[in-house]
Amino acid sequence: MAFLNIKGRSVAYRLLGAAANPLVVLAHPLGMTQAVWDDILPMLLPRYRVLTWDLPGHGASQAWGEGAIAPADLAAEALALADHAGAERFHFVGTSIGGVVGQQLISEHAERLASATLTNTGAVIGTAELWSTRAARVRQEGLAAMSGEIVPRWFAPACFEAEPALKSGWMTQMGRGDDEAYAKLCEMLGGHAFTGKLSGKGVKVQLLGGSEDLATPPSTLEALAGELNGAPLTILEGVGHVPSVEVPGAFAAKLLAVLAVDLGEVGEHGVDYATGLATRKQVLGEAHVARSTDNSTSLDAPFQQMITRLAWGELWSNDDLTRRERSMITTGILAALGREELELHLKTAKRIGLREAELRQVLMHVAIYGGVPAANHAFALAKELGWGDGEV
Repeated sequence: MAFLNIKGRSVAYRLLGAAANPLVVLAHPLGMTQAVWDDILPMLLPRYRVLTWDLPGHGASQAWGEGAIAPADLAAEALALADHAGAERFHFVGTSIGGVVGQQLISEHAERLASATLTNTGAVIGTAELWSTRAARVRQEGLAAMSGEIVPRWFAPACFEAEPALKSGWMTQMGRGDDEAYAKLCEMLGGHAFTGKLSGKGVKVQLLGGSEDLATPPSTLEALAGELNGAPLTILEGVGHVPSVEVPGAFAAKLLAVLAVDLGEVGEHGVDYATGLATRKQVLGEAHVARSTDNSTSLDAPFQQMITRLAWGELWSNDDLTRRERSMITTGILAALGREELELHLKTAKRIGLREAELRQVLMHVAIYGGVPAANHAFALAKELGWGDGEV
């Protein structure tokens, strides 16, 4: 876990995975922490860089200061963290109040979003009276005292039967939160709605809900789908308010499907230039791509456009192989052929997070199948570029 100072507050976050992968930002529900994403991380990290954070007064994040909290404040935190990660555009995933953050981003910052997955949330959640009452009770009684009442509403009964310790575990975690920050977030939910603010924003959105969700039932998600021009909605049967905890496998499968670049049916059409350019920048770094673009002339500009669409759009944007796997394949081919781009892709392998042992095996394959001189040259070049620091 790391910390970032945002407008004078310390915000706890995790940034996991290779910088060369697309960024996914995940926002947790009210009263919980970024730990709700732990069980889906192994399924995301081979293909994506993942950023999670704790909302104000939750987990290890500092409580809110003076004044009310607005959705724009929470969206600003998400944007500051994405900027810190160096991501111009990112995928966003939010559950419950996290989904409210996503709606704020769609409404006011659609240009920053590659996609948005909103789960167990709504354009309107509950009523102003409900949230005002809860805020008052939290200030009077405290989160620890109220956790026994609130936590059971998060999960389907079958989930507690399968995992008896789940209830007491989340009650303990909720009780550690800051009462005032929680109360202010309740008031935010009661005082803000996104009705009429989400239509026509051009963001790829999917919605997920749970059939057993008491806080945001399927009807709430259906209303939100209407606000989002009929965004696709899936209701997970037998699931409550937090699908990433209850059914992480099913949740991750739905998420991975929307995160993947839409390449169309085989042979249907080519990938657009913008998709290839975004992938090229992620993998090689913006500085290298800028140099290639700036140095192009009327002679090779069409060539640069072609390789951006084909190499970086059709191949590197395809999700059938991870970028780590593509890096190993590309490095092996370039080493065997002795091409000058080998230097660039040895640097890229570091950026993608290839381990020294993995590069060693790639180049040893080159020695057997492509020739010892080719592998010898590649090993020497790799050492010049800083590979070989003693890792076994």
